[in-house]
Amino acid sequence: MALFGLIPDRSPEPTAPAGDAAADAARLAALQPQHPGPRELRAQAVHRLQIGLFGLAGMLLIVSLANVIMDRAKLVDRTTGGSPAAAVSPSASPSTANDPLVDMGVAPELPVGSAVKPAHQAPPASSDN
Repeated sequence: MALFGLIPDRSPEPTAPAGDAAADAARLAALQPQHPGPRELRAQAVHRLQIGLFGLAGMLLIVSLANVIMDRAKLVDRTTGGSPAAAVSPSASPSTANDPLVDMGVAPELPVGSAVKPAHQAPPASSDN
């Protein structure tokens, strides 16, 4: 701590002159903590009050925003008439295979018994026997 000047260095000085005692006493007195006056105490109290009020206002803002988001979600849920998954994929038929990606609306729904042939087919192998 002597590095930061908070506590005086306690190492003995081999050649300390006798006239430096007053300078050492003044330096030690300057390092002692000073008690804050009434003006500083009032400024600290006002600062703490401001921080607390800003914190409460911030929490009130966050809770209000969350309440608005939840109200909007409930309103959308009521207007669609069911779950949001049904609104995303209204053409989904219950006869299709259980595909979680199709249920979430991530992958397109492909017909199970499709009569459509792929566009590119390999030519049939010729038998020359």
